[in-house]
Amino acid sequence: MAMTETVMVVKQDTSGREVWQYEGEVLRRSGRGVLLQAYFDRDDRLFHGVWLCKGDRFIEAYFTHRWYNIFEIHHRQGDALKGWYCNITRPARLLDGRVEYVDLALDLLVYPDGSSLLLDEDEFAALSLGEEDRRRALGAVRALRRWFAGHQPFRLSEQFRLLLR
Repeated sequence: MAMTETVMVVKQDTSGREVWQYEGEVLRRSGRGVLLQAYFDRDDRLFHGVWLCKGDRFIEAYFTHRWYNIFEIHHRQGDALKGWYCNITRPARLLDGRVEYVDLALDLLVYPDGSSLLLDEDEFAALSLGEEDRRRALGAVRALRRWFAGHQPFRLSEQFRLLLR
């Protein structure tokens, strides 16, 4: 029986301070990214029309060459798709036993029907970022919107290899 590889996922703010961490199970790994499975560890909450519930299954993709990560959210009972949550970030760092990413505040919530909602634009505007980081972050939002528009129905586990390119 193969051992399950786990990693610690560490979310950081732009100053490098850790703001959240949790454990994920590695499903696939390459030099340019990692696909994980993790379980939501916070209390149930309604988030822009989507119930996020303790124990919901998240399939999470992190990339060393992209300015975002993607979380595919599945209901804890029955595994129904709830949507995708995309963090706009600096490229992830894949370290021994850890995945680290710097969150740039902007988030894109994509619903199962393909519609989306851009979140936290005010927080993004308030960040002390250079023009290059701002340009790349906004480019990541555009790239994600194009990706989801062109890849419906979308399943992260099936599209991960394409996103590694």
